Amino acid sequence: MKQLKVLIACEESQAECAAWRALGHEAYSCDIKRCRPGMHPEWHIQGDVTDLLDGVRTFYTQNNQRHRIDSWNLIIAHPPCTYLCKQGSYWMYYTNRQNGMHFKRLSEPNPERFSKMLLARSFFFRCLHANAPYVAVENPLPMALAQLPKPSFFIQPSWFGVKYTKKTLYWVKNLPPIMPEIEYPNPKQFVYSSRGHYRSRTFPEVANAIARQWSQYILDELNQHDTNK
Repeated sequence: MKQLKVLIACEESQAECAAWRALGHEAYSCDIKRCRPGMHPEWHIQGDVTDLLDGVRTFYTQNNQRHRIDSWNLIIAHPPCTYLCKQGSYWMYYTNRQNGMHFKRLSEPNPERFSKMLLARSFFFRCLHANAPYVAVENPLPMALAQLPKPSFFIQPSWFGVKYTKKTLYWVKNLPPIMPEIEYPNPKQFVYSSRGHYRSRTFPEVANAIARQWSQYILDELNQHDTNK
């Protein structure tokens, strides 16, 4: 079996990286944060992922080992959604906290928050146009103000045996939709009450399904290409 070179951008949980590694591929996660204790620092690149999106890079993993990838087969990106998602649009029209207690409603977007949205939007497109033959960018439903393109498809964790729903959108290049595998009956809406990054983690069942389906698709295409030479 061919070994694919896979970059998971903006991932410190390593859920997807581990799923691709389990299939025998050379996958790396990259995030400005360190990977979690007990995970795999030898698979994790701590830092800005921007340069890696162009491929042909020498880099160091968190365990200080040097690596070189001449080109990525696949890049899956999870750009921050705080200033892009529909849920954040409500706060786009409020000032910062006033007197420690109150907020002020604005008739126009908050300039500071709007500027952060534009930066997030720019990074989203930087990921979408990454230099790899196969690219996927994941985010929740975006706010209209961000004017993102129409997503390619969406998935629900409950389609893969998870007891929750959490609609997740994908924008892809040269990849098919992820198909449901095991439908969980009567799933509940996934909620969180602490830090937002917990909600942003990929469920292992979903990560495994993505790795299986896209790995097989890309390998089939590469094998077909070799056959036609």
